Amino acid sequence: MASEKLAEAQVAERVRWHDEEQGRCRTRSRSRTALSRSSSADSLAIRSIQSRGPVDPAITLPIQYRTVSFQIEESKGKERVELTRAADSAAKDLSDLEWHTISPQEVAQRLVTAPGSGLSEEQAKRRLVEYGRNAPSPPKTNHVWTILGYFFKGFGGILLIGSILVFVSWKPLGQPPALANLALAIVLLAVFFIQAAFAMFQDWSTSRVMSSIKDMLPEQCLVKRDGNNISLRAEDLVPGDIVSIKAGNKLPADMRFVDMSLDAKFDRSVLTGESRPIAATVHHTDSNYLETHNIGLQGTHCIIGSGTGIVVATGDRTVFGRIAALTNEPNPKMTTLEREVLYFVLFICGIMLTMIVAVLVIWGAWLKRDHPNWINVATLIVDCVSVAVAFIPEGLPIAITAGLTITANMMKKHMVLCKSLKTVETLGSVSVICSDKTGTLTQGKMSLTDCSVGNVNMAVTSLLDEAKEKRLDAFGQLGAMAALCNAAEMDAATQPGVPVAKRHVFGDATDTAVLRFSESLADGNVAYFRSSWHRVYELAFNSKNKFMIRTFKVIRREALQLTLNNDVADGFGDSDLLVTVKGAPDMLMGRCSHYLTASGSVEPLQPHMVATFERVKDIYSSQGKRCLLLARKTVLSGVVTEQPDTVKYDEAMQEQAKGGLTLVGLVAIVDPLRPEICQVVSTLRGAGIRIAMVTGDFALTALAIAREAGIVSCVQVDKSQNLERTPDLGSGSDDSEEIKTSTTASRGALVISGPELTSLNDHQWQLLTEYEEIVFARTTPEQKLRIVREFQKSNVVAMTGDGVNDAPSLKAADVGISMGSGSDIAMEAADMILLDSFSSVVVAVQYGRVVFDNLKKVIAYLLPAGTFSEFWPVITSVIFGLPQILSSFLMIIICCFTDCAAATILSFEKPEADVLLRRPRNIKKDRLVNWQLILHGYGIIGMTETLASFAMSYWYLQRNGIPFRDLWFSFGQLPDHIDPDYYTKRLNEASSIYFVNLVVMQWFNLMATRTRRLSIFQHPPLFNKATQNLYLFPSIIFSLGMAVIWVYIPSIQTVIDTAAVPVEHWFLPFAFGMWIVLLDEVRRYCVRKWPNGVLAKAAW
Repeated sequence: MASEKLAEAQVAERVRWHDEEQGRCRTRSRSRTALSRSSSADSLAIRSIQSRGPVDPAITLPIQYRTVSFQIEESKGKERVELTRAADSAAKDLSDLEWHTISPQEVAQRLVTAPGSGLSEEQAKRRLVEYGRNAPSPPKTNHVWTILGYFFKGFGGILLIGSILVFVSWKPLGQPPALANLALAIVLLAVFFIQAAFAMFQDWSTSRVMSSIKDMLPEQCLVKRDGNNISLRAEDLVPGDIVSIKAGNKLPADMRFVDMSLDAKFDRSVLTGESRPIAATVHHTDSNYLETHNIGLQGTHCIIGSGTGIVVATGDRTVFGRIAALTNEPNPKMTTLEREVLYFVLFICGIMLTMIVAVLVIWGAWLKRDHPNWINVATLIVDCVSVAVAFIPEGLPIAITAGLTITANMMKKHMVLCKSLKTVETLGSVSVICSDKTGTLTQGKMSLTDCSVGNVNMAVTSLLDEAKEKRLDAFGQLGAMAALCNAAEMDAATQPGVPVAKRHVFGDATDTAVLRFSESLADGNVAYFRSSWHRVYELAFNSKNKFMIRTFKVIRREALQLTLNNDVADGFGDSDLLVTVKGAPDMLMGRCSHYLTASGSVEPLQPHMVATFERVKDIYSSQGKRCLLLARKTVLSGVVTEQPDTVKYDEAMQEQAKGGLTLVGLVAIVDPLRPEICQVVSTLRGAGIRIAMVTGDFALTALAIAREAGIVSCVQVDKSQNLERTPDLGSGSDDSEEIKTSTTASRGALVISGPELTSLNDHQWQLLTEYEEIVFARTTPEQKLRIVREFQKSNVVAMTGDGVNDAPSLKAADVGISMGSGSDIAMEAADMILLDSFSSVVVAVQYGRVVFDNLKKVIAYLLPAGTFSEFWPVITSVIFGLPQILSSFLMIIICCFTDCAAATILSFEKPEADVLLRRPRNIKKDRLVNWQLILHGYGIIGMTETLASFAMSYWYLQRNGIPFRDLWFSFGQLPDHIDPDYYTKRLNEASSIYFVNLVVMQWFNLMATRTRRLSIFQHPPLFNKATQNLYLFPSIIFSLGMAVIWVYIPSIQTVIDTAAVPVEHWFLPFAFGMWIVLLDEVRRYCVRKWPNGVLAKAAW
C-alpha cells in the first residue's frame, strides 16, 4: 500500500506545473499551482499560474490551434473543468517520459537518428505513416448545444414563441378558428426553421473561409534530412527529426535540446501563463518533464538565442496536444460590433415592448369595455405578435455575419488574411498606424553596398571589380569577420552554378547580406573557410544588446592568414580564442581600443580616427543605409578558465567583449523601399490616417527612409527638445478621455530616439502623439509597446511589424499586422497577415470601413418598411378604430422574406469611391445606429412609404364606395349601405395594395441606400465593375415573385385573405419610389456640396 502511494506521489510530482522560486510555497492565499494530480489520482486540474492574471487562450494560442483553444481554470471564481478518464492516462504518459533525463546521444539512439545528418527521407516517410501528421485532433463539439444555438440565437426564440401564441389564437381561442391565423402560425414556424438552416449554412460558410485562411499560413521549419538543411512544413515533422531553432521561431513539436546557445530563452506563457522567459539548456535541470529546461514544448517561442533539437513527440502526443484534448474551448468575448448591434436590438426591443404594452393597456382599459366586438383575445394576440415581428429586424443577424464573412473572403483574395472576423470590424476605425521599417516598409532584401577599413571607404562593386591580387589585405580580413560573425548559412542545394546574389540563404536579412558580401570576396569558399574554425561560443543578436558575439578556436592554421594580420596570426596558438563581434557602431565603438588600417596593420584608436568612423557612419545613415561595425579580439589560452556551455563561460565571454576590441571595419547595408510604399503612404494619409515609423535604426537612417517614403514631408523637423515639459494652463480643457481622429493632430514633424523617450513625462507624451509626422528611432521592444499604448489613449492603433521585437506591440495594438515573411512569433501575435505586399494595408482599411458602411445600409434599408410602415396599421386600428389595412400575415412576409433577402444583398456592396477620402470613424461618437440613421429610416423614408401606402389603400377603398369618413372611429361598425361581404373583399384588396406598395417602394429604397454620400450615377449598380452589385436585381425579382405568390394564387388568397391587385397599383408606387431616390439624391448632393452644413450633420 505504501509503495502504491509513493508511486502515485511520484506521478503527481512529474506532471505538475510549478514555479521554480515559489513552487514550494503552496500555503499562500494566491495559489500558483498549474497542473496537478489530486491525492486520489482521480482528476487532473488545469490552472493558470497567476503571476500576471489569467491568459486568454484565444489570443495567445497559435493560429492553427485557435479551434482547439483550452480553457485555463483559475483557482477562484470559476468552476473546475470536468475531465474524462483520459486525464489519468495522460498523467501516466507524462510521468513515464524520460527524454529529459537521458543524454542527447541516447535520445538519438532510441529514435534512430543522427544530429549531424538527421533522418533519411525513407525513414521520415515510414514514420509519417506510423505517427500521422503533426497536427492536433479537432476539438470535441457539443452538437446538441450547437444545433440549439442555430435555432435560438438571434431572434429565433421570438419567432417560436410568436408561432405558439398564434397557434393558440387559432385554437382554442379562435371563435370560430380563423384559417389565416393557422397559416400565420405555420409561416412563423417555417421561418423559425429557415433561419436556423441559414444560420447553419452561414456557420459552415464562415468556418470554410477562416479555415482556408489558416491553410494559407503553413508553418515552416528548418529540418536536417539526409545531411541537408531543408525547409519543411511543420505538419510533416516526425519523431527523430533534427530541427534548427532561432529567435522568433515557434516550436512545431515537443523536442529535446541537443545544442543551444547560452543566451537561448523560451516563452512558455502559452502553456503556463508565466510571463518570465525560461533559459534553455542541453542539461537535465528538473525531474518534472514539464519544468526541465532541456525540453522544448510545442507552441512555445524562442525569444532569444538559437540551437538544435530532436523531435520527440508530434500531434496529440505533445504536451500541448494532450492538454488541448482534455479541456474545453473558452467562451468568446463580445466584440465591439456585436455590442453595437446588441444596443440597437435592445433599443428596437424597448420600442416594441412599449408598443405592445400600450396596445394591451388601451385594449384592457378602453376597447374591451367600450368596443368588445372590435378586438377579441385571439385578435389581440395576433396583433401583439405582429408588432413584435414587425419591429425586430430578422435579417440583421444574417446580414452581419454575411457581411463580415464576405469581407474577410474579399480581403483574402487581395492576399490579406484576417485571423478572426473581429479584425475586420476594427480596421475601419484605425486612425494611427505604427509601422516597423525593415521588412515592412522596406523589401527585407538587404544588400551590402559600401565598406570602410581604416580611412578607406569603398563601394562593394568597386572592390569586387578589382583583381583579387590587387585588393587590400585589410578588406580580406573584413570579409573573414563577415563570414565568422554570422548566423546565416548558404543553402547547399542551390549553390552550384548559381550567382551569389541569387543563392538561397538560411538566416535573417542582415546576416544574409553580410554573408553574400563575404562569399563574393572569398569566391565562394566561405564554407571551407568556416570549417577551419571551431565555434565554442555564440551570443545571438537581439534588440537590446544590438550586437552578436561568436568565439572560435582554429582548426586549420592556414585560415589565420586570411583572418588576422601577420603579426597576430603568427602568435595565435591552437588553444587561443578569437572573439568576433558585429553590431551597432554606437554600442561597440566605445569598446574598441585599436583599429585595422587599410594597409592591414593594427593601430591604437585615436580620437581623430573615432571622429572619422563616426563621420562615415553618419554618411551611411543619412543615405538611409544601416551601418554595422565588425570587430575582433584574440584571447590567449588560460585567460578564460571556465568551461564552455556554462553560465560563467557566457559571462566571461561577454566580459571579454566589453573592451580591447580591434575595429576591423564598417559596412553599409541598404534595404530598398517596397516599390508601392510611397503611393500607400499617400493614400493612407489621404484617408486621415497618420503613419508613425518605429524602428531600431539610427535617427538619420530612419529620417532618410521616412522622407523617401513620404512619411515625413516637413522641411523643419522637431526633436525632443521641442516638447514642453509643462502644460499651458490656458490651453483649454482636458479631453484625454475622448477618442480623437488623426485630423486633430496640428503639429508638424518629429524625430525622437529611444533613449530620449525614457525621460518624457505624461504631458510630453501627449504632445508627441499630436504630431502629424513622427519617426521613432533606436527603439527597444518595451518602448515600441509604450508608443502603442500612448497612441491608444486617443486613437485606434494598428501596428505593423515582422520581427521578434515587434511581437509585444503587435499583440497590444488594436490591430496587429504582420508580413507573411515575418517571424513565427510576429505572425502569431498579429491579427492580420499581409501575404503579398504592404499595399494590402490600403485594401484592409478600405474593406474595414466598407463593413461598417454596409451594416449601416442594411439597417437603413430595414427600418422603413420592416418596422415603421408595419407598425402604423396596427396602431391606427387599435386607437382610431380603422381596419388593419396591412394584415399580420403580410407583415411577416415583408420582414422575413422580401426585405430579408435584399438586406443580405447589401452586404455585397463595393466600396464607395470616397471611402478612403474620409477621416477614420470615431468609435466613441460614430455609432452604428445613431439619431441621424433613425431620422432617415423613420422620419424620411419610413414616413414617405407609410403615407404613400396608406393613401393608395384608402384611395382604392374610396374609389370603390367605402369613404374614409365611414371607417374613422368605426371600430368595425359599418354603415348600413355597405355590404359586409363586399367590404371584406375590398378590404383584402386594399391590404394587398398596401403590401405591394411597400414591396415596390423598397426596390427604390434599396437603390437609394446603396450609397451614403455619392450619387447613384457615381456609384451605378451596373456596367461598372468597381461599383456594380449584380445580386441586387435577383433580390428584386425574388421579392416580386414572393409578392405575386401571396397575392395572386387563389388557394393562398382564400387562406390568408389576400386579393389580386389592380395593375395600376403596381405602377403608381414607381412614382413614390422615384421620389425617394430623388429626395436622397438631393440629400447626398447637399452633403457633398456643403460638408459642414446642417444637412451634412444630419446625414446618416
